[in-house]
Amino acid sequence: MADLKQSMAPVGAVDAQLLILGSLPGDASLAAQRYYAHPTNQFWRLLGAAIGEGLAGLDPEARLMRLAERRIALWDVLADATRAGSLDSAIRDPRANPLVAFVATHPKLKAVAFNGKTATKLGRRLLGDASDVALIDLPSSSAAFTRPFDEKLRDWAALGDFAG
Repeated sequence: MADLKQSMAPVGAVDAQLLILGSLPGDASLAAQRYYAHPTNQFWRLLGAAIGEGLAGLDPEARLMRLAERRIALWDVLADATRAGSLDSAIRDPRANPLVAFVATHPKLKAVAFNGKTATKLGRRLLGDASDVALIDLPSSSAAFTRPFDEKLRDWAALGDFAG
């Protein structure tokens, strides 16, 4: 059965230089009320390697502190959607977060990165030419996207140029 799933508030730096957008948190993240909480999701390893930080080994609060120090924010393209389970392919009736307003109210923002194909497709459509920030397409950090870690990291490494 499909349930209405709602995104969480943005976390990390209030003066972000880099915003990383997922599509909509999975069930494990929603249950924990933490971004990328599922133990098989490679997000914290990929981001940590890209910015030279051991994020995967930190507790959730320490991770958020490091994001703030490095001027990185996390959020989602979607505010809510109906979805059975956690896969993006099951998203129905999506409603977007106000990304254009976020970008407009964060003058230090240099880049927006999209974690996965769904975030990229929807996020690029929403942002379009609304800003002069760099838009970066990333392979999904989800374990459901089975590309090898090292291949994913080649693309994720670009984030190091935008982290404080």
